[in-house]
Amino acid sequence: MIYFVTAVIVIFAAYAVYENVFCLKVRREKFGIGIRIAHVSDLHHRSFGHNNEKLLSKIRAEAPDLIIFSGDLVTRYDTDFFNAETALRGMCEIAPVYMIYGNHEQSINKENKRKFRKMLQRNSQILLKNGCAEFHIRGRVLKIFGLLENYGVYKKNGGYRGLDVIKCEDIEKLLGKCPGGEVLLIAHNPFFGEEYAKWGAKYTFSGHVHGGSVRIFGKALLSPERKFFPKYAKGVFDFDGKKLLVSAGLGKLRLFDPPEIVIYEI
Repeated sequence: MIYFVTAVIVIFAAYAVYENVFCLKVRREKFGIGIRIAHVSDLHHRSFGHNNEKLLSKIRAEAPDLIIFSGDLVTRYDTDFFNAETALRGMCEIAPVYMIYGNHEQSINKENKRKFRKMLQRNSQILLKNGCAEFHIRGRVLKIFGLLENYGVYKKNGGYRGLDVIKCEDIEKLLGKCPGGEVLLIAHNPFFGEEYAKWGAKYTFSGHVHGGSVRIFGKALLSPERKFFPKYAKGVFDFDGKKLLVSAGLGKLRLFDPPEIVIYEI
């Protein structure tokens, strides 16, 4: 029996090393034709290969029309943004990049936030902080909004109790009323997917939950807020035709939850 238990532990350990060191998946979802979007999220300063070339080559091979980065390029404790910059610069060379802050960018200390902003200034991404940009392609216009929500939805008074919530009216205060046309929303926190749909976004791109860190029989185990079995951790969720698109992201330790790039056709 002891040999069996030892073997199981070794197998699990070997798989965990493979998944966290070598694995990088591409997940594909098709909702239409004409526009190809690469969704990247939650890098948390990780590097995939030298200068992130493994990550970049995977994205490049998909030939996206645009790239959406849904937050947490870095961690709040980073002082060196080299890995983040190699990834960001490389993505900008592949296609236009639209990005938002995640909770980690919001909580970087003042000195490092200054360094981070300088890093962004050296690159050509479009950072949306409760703003909007239009992307014109093949006769279509995508109106891309980026939400910068109250940090209290992530952490409050140093803990995870009594967190703030986001309602449709809160989104309207930050972004205005949802316009007509093809509206894409980038919102780091997926837990308010119903409210993003009520606001009117046709597609909302989120991350944050890292797929649940550990997945058991396809179900997420734990959220960053220390909540078990969080909803909207990974995948496509439909609200009366409006879709919440959640990436498991790239960084942080995980098990049965490989890091991923998601390719959408719309």
